[in-house]
Amino acid sequence: MPRVKYRDADVDLMARMMRAEAEGEGKQGMLYVGNVIVNRVVADCLDFRDVRTVEQVIFQVQGNNYSFEAVQKGNMFYQRARPTEQRLARQTLDFWRDHPAKYALWYFNPSGECPPTWYGQPFTGQFKQHCFYEPVAGTCESVYMG
Repeated sequence: MPRVKYRDADVDLMARMMRAEAEGEGKQGMLYVGNVIVNRVVADCLDFRDVRTVEQVIFQVQGNNYSFEAVQKGNMFYQRARPTEQRLARQTLDFWRDHPAKYALWYFNPSGECPPTWYGQPFTGQFKQHCFYEPVAGTCESVYMG
């Protein structure tokens, strides 16, 4: 049973996002980005109460901007999904979770060191250039279930 319900179109959309956000960090980095996307679909809390699909997560607008820089700037997000990224997307949609993104709802690529918190959320770890953050304990139990 997959972690979230999805269609083939969701696999393609997620594969494009994973590539656009983390191609430079290899397959592992792309898996972590996919993990955060699925966590946001599962999370019924904080900024993610009203997003229940991959498409809603990827095109979510917060503070008058898209949540993901790749959607804002376009870069590689609007290229076709490749089989490698499609396979990685299915992997995260179906079962894959791992530290530091296992329960993360946010990530970003700072210009320096990863701060210990980001918008008040605790740092869970770093992979190459991306820093990952999960919700403060007790504020989003659903992310730990799905």
